[in-house]
Amino acid sequence: QVQLVESGGGLVQAGGSLRLSCAASGRTFSSDTMGWFRQAPGKEREFVATINWWKDTSYADSVKGRFTISRDNAKNTIFLQMNSLKPEDTAVYYCATGAGWGPERDSPHFYNGWGQGTQVTVSS
Repeated sequence: QVQLVESGGGLVQAGGSLRLSCAASGRTFSSDTMGWFRQAPGKEREFVATINWWKDTSYADSVKGRFTISRDNAKNTIFLQMNSLKPEDTAVYYCATGAGWGPERDSPHFYNGWGQGTQVTVSS
């Protein structure tokens, strides 16, 4: 059974940094496209970043230049380095797994496996 487990969330002051991890298990994920999404209270889940197995990446405009997605295929793990955090980054962050690299890769519907999420809270 596919399992994704996020970790690394927490409370940080504005301007600070956090590094999220997502450990995948149940099968090999090295050929998957892996993504990060976030959901704030009362809002829809929104795209943050994604990476394919060639390590091509794409980002939401709101996080470009501040967040970096990476992956370690040997460890079936992806990461999200978040710098210069802002209060509006506060949300539950989810990792997800999908296939391919189409233009819809920034849509939650592109992904078929999800973790349980980790809370990130940025205080002002």
